[in-house]
Amino acid sequence: RCTVDDRVTRVAWLNRSTILYAGNDKWSIDNRVVILSNTKTQYSIKIHNVDVYDEGPYTCSVQTDNHPKTSRVHLIVQVPPQIVNISSDITVNEGSSVTLMCLAFGRPEPTVTWRHLSGKGQGFVSEDEYLEITGITRDQSGEYECSAVNDVAVPDVRRVRVTVNYPPYISNAKNTGASVGQKGILQCEASAVPVAEFQWFKEDTRLANGLEGVRIESKGRLSTLTFFNVSEKDYGNYTCVATNKLGNTNASIILYGRCAV
Repeated sequence: RCTVDDRVTRVAWLNRSTILYAGNDKWSIDNRVVILSNTKTQYSIKIHNVDVYDEGPYTCSVQTDNHPKTSRVHLIVQVPPQIVNISSDITVNEGSSVTLMCLAFGRPEPTVTWRHLSGKGQGFVSEDEYLEITGITRDQSGEYECSAVNDVAVPDVRRVRVTVNYPPYISNAKNTGASVGQKGILQCEASAVPVAEFQWFKEDTRLANGLEGVRIESKGRLSTLTFFNVSEKDYGNYTCVATNKLGNTNASIILYGRCAV
């Protein structure tokens, strides 16, 4: 807006050195710029669908009693934060170094932060477009959230999933007692990424599912060896072996005799 009085004889709006309007005559070829009012008290223009390139100085020039006067206003264009480039989901081996990227645009320049959405609630924060993790551990797997904030609008938020591969380790393998003629179950639980494959051995002999009255079931982290009708020869030491592409581990589990109640 430009306030004028009845002594004004000529008026014009300029953007930098480019004339937009002279009186009611439009000089600009931009159809987004229109005259809003040209009265004895006000000379105003309107810009539709403002763009960042519209930012800058605008000058209202008036001629009064042969003396030109100008009034300048600076248009500041604000742009909501927008994440324009972010790392894809990634799978790495434990101990590797990882760099996550999150590039954002906005006016004012948005602040970019990274947060680890850890189930343990111990996510660390990085106030930078790049998050660097040296020697990543299995506890640092999961989702990482990037936020771009500039207070013009709600933050733009995106997530990246980081999968950390690591070799198996057996977290639970207990000796079990069973009575002759009863059912006996040995359990072996192993944590691994990718999920471990299981094998069962008695001494040096690998056990096969369905043979000699045993059943082997493996699902996720847990493998079970079930004896449907325990006999004396079933007692002894068994070995559970968990394997994935990064390595293997094993645990010894004993099936021992227990007096029937």
